[in-house]
Amino acid sequence: MVTLGTIFELLEDKRRRYLLYHLYEQEGPVGVDELVEKIEEWEDDPGRVGPDDRFERIAVDLKHTHLPKSADVEFVQYNPDEGVVQIQGTPPKFDILVTIARLIEEPDE
Repeated sequence: MVTLGTIFELLEDKRRRYLLYHLYEQEGPVGVDELVEKIEEWEDDPGRVGPDDRFERIAVDLKHTHLPKSADVEFVQYNPDEGVVQIQGTPPKFDILVTIARLIEEPDE
């Protein structure tokens, strides 16, 4: 059983919140590349100039930090060999908090 503190810890980091928002809205497994693209889109800085290796940096950050950390809870399944992750069987506490956080943060805006 996941604690409220664990849920807050998952939602503590902006990039991890973004990946959880996207996963929460999906019906099944999501490829890591799809997650990276979505996060890159939400983090987009229109004032950025010059070459950008953000896709690769986000991918490394997800694969080495945020996906393993998220997979510590039973409702996030991450398969690094297949490059897929999904959320399944979330507890009501998580459902409420991720929905509220998403509404407040509005990454699509």
